[in-house]
Amino acid sequence: MSTTPGPGKSFKLDYPHLVGQYKQYEEAQAAVDFLSDNQFPVENLMIVGADLKTVERITGRRTWGTVLAQGAISGIGTGIFVGLMLMLFTGGQAGFLPVLLVGLILGVLIGTTTTAIGYALSQGKRDFNSMRQTVATSYEVLCEHKVAAQAREMLASRPEERAAQFE
Repeated sequence: MSTTPGPGKSFKLDYPHLVGQYKQYEEAQAAVDFLSDNQFPVENLMIVGADLKTVERITGRRTWGTVLAQGAISGIGTGIFVGLMLMLFTGGQAGFLPVLLVGLILGVLIGTTTTAIGYALSQGKRDFNSMRQTVATSYEVLCEHKVAAQAREMLASRPEERAAQFE
């Protein structure tokens, strides 16, 4: 029987209690570091991002030109892979450069074709590029119930905690 905890157990606390809430991750990290520096058993702690929101940053307009260029760029990696596979299966008899060039051309054609089909099927419903990220708006430090009071008491002694009470 294995004594190592499974992936789900690693992210669980028994009866967690809130011992601190912070606006920035770095503040929560500093609180845990303070507890660690003061010999608190930090294996009883967890930092949890709370109040999640999705942020989408628009990076540019999508046009046929940008779509085809993106397809060609993504096809370069595929083309190099295809060229190397062709070399493996042909034994390199045709020479390195010609086989790699054929693979590259095939990759660019496949990349531009697939992105063009995808863009055409979208029918102009998403004519922009973006990056999406999920972020937390606050961070909670949770602690096992058996040592939560000790953690709260230790954190209350931090100058940063006392200053935050007056904000």
